[in-house]
Amino acid sequence: MDTFWGPDFHALACADPEIADVVLAELERQRGHLQLIASENFTSTAVLAALGSTLANKYAEGYPGRRYYGGCAEVDRAELLAVERARDLFGADHANVQPHSGTAANLAAYAALAEPGDVVLAMELPHGGHLTHGSRGNFSGKWFHPVGYRVTPNTEEIDYDEVRDLALAHRPKMIICGSTSYPRTIDFATFRDIADEVGAYLLVDAAHFIGLVAGRAVPSPVPYADVVTCTTHKVLRGPRGGMILCRAELAERIDRAVFPFSQGSPMMHTVAAKAVALNEAATPAFRAYARQVVGNARALTAGLAAEGLRPVTGGTDTHLAVLDLRALELCGREAEARCAQARIALNKHAIPYDTEKPAVASGVRVGTSSVTAQGMREPEMRQIARMIGTAVRGDPGSAAGARALRDVGEEVTALTGGFPPYPLRLHPDDPAGVTRSARSPH
Repeated sequence: MDTFWGPDFHALACADPEIADVVLAELERQRGHLQLIASENFTSTAVLAALGSTLANKYAEGYPGRRYYGGCAEVDRAELLAVERARDLFGADHANVQPHSGTAANLAAYAALAEPGDVVLAMELPHGGHLTHGSRGNFSGKWFHPVGYRVTPNTEEIDYDEVRDLALAHRPKMIICGSTSYPRTIDFATFRDIADEVGAYLLVDAAHFIGLVAGRAVPSPVPYADVVTCTTHKVLRGPRGGMILCRAELAERIDRAVFPFSQGSPMMHTVAAKAVALNEAATPAFRAYARQVVGNARALTAGLAAEGLRPVTGGTDTHLAVLDLRALELCGREAEARCAQARIALNKHAIPYDTEKPAVASGVRVGTSSVTAQGMREPEMRQIARMIGTAVRGDPGSAAGARALRDVGEEVTALTGGFPPYPLRLHPDDPAGVTRSARSPH
């Protein structure tokens, strides 16, 4: 692409103006709203360029040098670069960059380390775990025997004594640590000790925090885990996809569990985009970014606490926080809807020992990866906290509440206008702007 919205987008606008309109509308949404979904981020334009490249045309079942199709010499280079960069960045013996998602990576890890019916010990979903950690509606709960550990009621942090007691009582084949909403760092060494005590494999699901590991902002699980699974979007700022890191002795089992067991051909444009993101993550600039993500999360959490939203565990060590809304007599679903009206994207979320259904929830979850990628820092986090506090109190059913939500929305627009996630450049042959021509093709 010559420019961000260069000839490639111009071709799309001419060929399919309806989809071009969707792309531009989503760009406008991302540029004009606050993106506080903890599992989302903005990729670089270099990552987007790889995603939109001719590598999307190539079938490449198998692994470099061992493909089932010919003509794979160039995509082999892309995958080897991604693998080498992942190993170097995280100090891993082996990396598999083919999984299409974090769930696909976890499925492969289960297939490599356990058999259907085996006991797997993992964090319970209401306490911060993931669907693939034993949910009854997921393969992990249908094919395996899940046993869940929880956080303590008083500190809301992992009860490592309970983890050990459960491991000794149930003798799991695999222990999983890692979560989707646990805001504190995890004691991987203690998990390693427990796994060794009962002869279990240790799987660390680092989907949410692997970017912070890359940026040296939180401890790495790699020295302690048998296998680390992760996503490449979220804090790592790569394309949507998965990745697996493991010990050398498990490399062949992991690779076979990805292909041919659970996937066919990798998406080579996505693999190349992962390589780009891993290259970016190895820079001093990314390390500064990761540190700022954590600093921003702490500032935002403190600001929300001042607004009456109680932080679960009392704060955060990572990129995310979970806020308890019960003191405001408000559920997570309503808070999410009110913030959406004010152009703030966050999500409802259960709190530990929640009495509400997950679709209602007593809390919300926020993350700072996206706003940090835009260049925002602690002063903006304090402003955002104040805006969220106003928004969640803004009952849209009242005139005053509706007006407050409109006012916050206008403030959000003004704030994001100073921190655009992507430049809106024009096609060089279209000085009037592709925005207008794409959205009004006739």
